[in-house]
This record gives sequence, C-alpha cells and structure tokens, in this order.
Amino acid sequence: MPVIDSHHHFWHYTEADYGWIPPEWSLIRRDFLPAELHQEISAAGVDGVVSVQARQSLEETDWLLDLAASHSFVRGVVGWVPLIAPDLEAHLDRLAAHPAAAKLRAFRHVLQAEPDDAYMLRDDFNRGIATLARRGLAYDVLILEKHLPYTLAFVDRHPDATFVLDHIAKPRIAAGELEPWAKNLRELARRPHVACKLSGLVTEADVTSWTPAQLQPYLDVVLEAFGPSRLLFGTDWPVCLAGVDYARWKSIIEASVAGLSATEKDAVLGGNAQRLYRLP
Repeated sequence: MPVIDSHHHFWHYTEADYGWIPPEWSLIRRDFLPAELHQEISAAGVDGVVSVQARQSLEETDWLLDLAASHSFVRGVVGWVPLIAPDLEAHLDRLAAHPAAAKLRAFRHVLQAEPDDAYMLRDDFNRGIATLARRGLAYDVLILEKHLPYTLAFVDRHPDATFVLDHIAKPRIAAGELEPWAKNLRELARRPHVACKLSGLVTEADVTSWTPAQLQPYLDVVLEAFGPSRLLFGTDWPVCLAGVDYARWKSIIEASVAGLSATEKDAVLGGNAQRLYRLP
C-alpha cells in the first residue's frame, strides 16, 4: 500500500498573498515548490501527496492542477472554487476540462478566517456543497475548535457528502486544553461520512517547546473517536516546518499508530486517502 501525505501546500511566497504567516515563522516565508517536496518525500518514504489550496483563488486551483499534470507524485488536488457563486457549475465544468482534472478530488474554503463563525450554515454555501457532492467531490473542513458545534449542523445537512476534517479541528494545544474540543470532536466522529487528518498539531502548540508527550492526549482522542478507517496521515508541509521537519512528523504519526494492525496502519498512512479522495 503506498504511503500518501494527504495534506501539503505549494506556494510562490508574497506577503500580500500569505499574510497569515507570522513574522516569527520566517523560515517558511519563501517559495515551496515540487522539486523540494519530492526530495522530502523520497527521504521519508512517502510515495505520493495531495496538494491543498492555500489561497482562495481560481488561479491557484489551475496552478495546482498544472503541477499535478507534470508531477506524477502529486496524486490529488484539493482546490478552491467560489462555492457561494451562482455560476459555480460553470467553474466546475471549466476545471473538469483540465488535463489533470482526474486528480481534482476535493475543494476547501478557509472557514476559520471568516468573520461569521456560522458562515458554513449559509444557504448559498450549502448549495455549493451539495453541488460538489453530486459530482463525487469531497470537501475539506478547515476550522478552529470553536467552530465544531456549527460543523455538526453543517455536515448533518449533507449525509451523502464526504467531509475530511483538517488538522483535527485545531484544538488549543498551546494552552493545554482538551475540552470542549474532545467532546465536540467525538460527537462529530459519530458521523460516518466525516474523516479526519492527522496533521497541523505542532503549529497549534508552542512551536519552540512542544513535545510528543504534549500532543499525545489529542492524538489519543482522535484515534479513539475516528478509528483507523477514517484517519489520514498528513504533514501540512511546509507550514509544519515552523516547528517540525517532514520526516520527524511522519515518525510521530507512525509511533502513534504503532499499536494498530498492519492493515490498519496501511489505511491511516495511505489507504484512506486513496479511498476517500478516490485518487486515480
């Protein structure tokens, strides 16, 4: 079974486009492109990746598809489209004509940055999600832990859709708080059409002083809640580099699933990404 990193980004860095990167993370305020990632995954024993949008623009979705067309290790793309737009179908039809359209497997909106915490409950947004589901496209849920109550209502509106929760919903790891994140996450995991990525934990901790032991209670909750059939290994490279290198994060996830069977480990490390994103 191939090992698939289900969550990473490419970018040409500009401060205007990536203003969310704080000055203290100067290490990642530069370009990150396929040649560098290919070196990382080759050294870490990863076979392929899913490239996820980092800017909310159709131009970036096109660019990611162009990269996927020319790099076989990019197995899938999570792009962006204006889900609330009346002409959403036309945008999707245009993207479906791209040479790498078979790798366009999901979309994402940066819900965590919306001023309205209940943005995901808008009728026009939900019409967009329903359109994705009809086309067999998944949706990546990017939120903070405070959004989990809204997310429960959101995913319940689309029982036939496939949702993949990014970064375990960003619990308050730096503050050492498990609740109410753990309670709400367990409730979300009761929905069988929701999966979860094991990614983004280090950057929710103190990137200069975190330890694996600090992260373990959060990993334990997620492993118990979702189980090995709905968890996906992801690195969040290059964002993770603010606090951990690529290979070390993979080793932490491997250690966290060490007690699982070989089949279950294969699922977490690649099989679930292949199945849930329907990677070609």
